[in-house]
Amino acid sequence: MSTAYENSPALVLNADFRPLSYFPLSLWPWQDVIKAVFLSRVNVVSEYDRLVHSPSREMRLPSVVSLKEYVHVKRQPAFTRFNVFLRDRFCCQYCGDSFSAEHLTFDHLIPRSRGGRTLWTNVLAACAPCNMRKGHRLPRESGMFPLCQPYQPSNFELQDNGRAFPPNFLHESWRDFLYWDAELDPA
Repeated sequence: MSTAYENSPALVLNADFRPLSYFPLSLWPWQDVIKAVFLSRVNVVSEYDRLVHSPSREMRLPSVVSLKEYVHVKRQPAFTRFNVFLRDRFCCQYCGDSFSAEHLTFDHLIPRSRGGRTLWTNVLAACAPCNMRKGHRLPRESGMFPLCQPYQPSNFELQDNGRAFPPNFLHESWRDFLYWDAELDPA
């Protein structure tokens, strides 16, 4: 298949027509979407102008699909490095500067060498220079205090934070289902 098809993912919505995830955006490759359509697992909401062919069929590639069965989101988000960065909006919690995920580290507010644990409430995003400057000291010893105290976020909060970081490509058929700082017309 040509690369035109490779650049044709489908936005996947839950049965309530909300994206399964905002960050990363819930996208499926076209092959998975076609399979889900034929297995009757999704409803096609919108389509690209591109066609796919089999020996006996022809169909337009779906650009937006919704699941037929609602998928419940876990109550507590997974404790991952990326989710810590997302909670902290990709900002160093010491200097306040924004960074990409690959240029952030995480810092233990109470260092592990001092009995600090790797928990939501003790870990925060930090740039490498700030993390090195703080070292294995407590905030009061280093004079470096976080802008926000670390805490365990909800899945809703992480999804909401993810809306602030839209992907580089948004197909026009997705815009009715995504709410990235869209200005709404007054009713």
